[in-house]
Amino acid sequence: MIGINRANFDIVIVSSKLADMGATKLLTELRHRQAGIRIVIFSNDIGILKQCLHLGAHGFCYQFDDPAVLLDTLIAVANGHLCIPNTDMTKIHQTPLSTLTPREIELLGVLAKGWTNVQIATRMGISENTVKYHLRNLYDKIGVHNRAAAVALFFADIQR
Repeated sequence: MIGINRANFDIVIVSSKLADMGATKLLTELRHRQAGIRIVIFSNDIGILKQCLHLGAHGFCYQFDDPAVLLDTLIAVANGHLCIPNTDMTKIHQTPLSTLTPREIELLGVLAKGWTNVQIATRMGISENTVKYHLRNLYDKIGVHNRAAAVALFFADIQR
């Protein structure tokens, strides 16, 4: 990182896994230094894409893409565009909770407050068995197996 202050770069291609830091740490450092460098992340991990975009990456290429895709991405980024080829951007902002109905979010919210099934049933005016049924459906929908995992996912989603 020391050399970056002395160099004059327009675009940098960064692997998502560097020897001494990850791409997100590098992006954070460059953002802190206000280096003004346009960065293309070169990775096979789509999981870091959202975080890299939030930290200021301008492009993203898969390591297994055709070299022409990388070249086209570099040209687009050099011309001031954000370029993420072959990626459905609508899925970038999706979380397991983004598919829930307002009623399911309400149910998850009271779980996060520590409410019991009996308290939930009383509040919603349904039986405890119906609460259990709705909870099983909720767990299946968000891909968890129990109340604790659902609450953890709820709090992780709020942090985003």
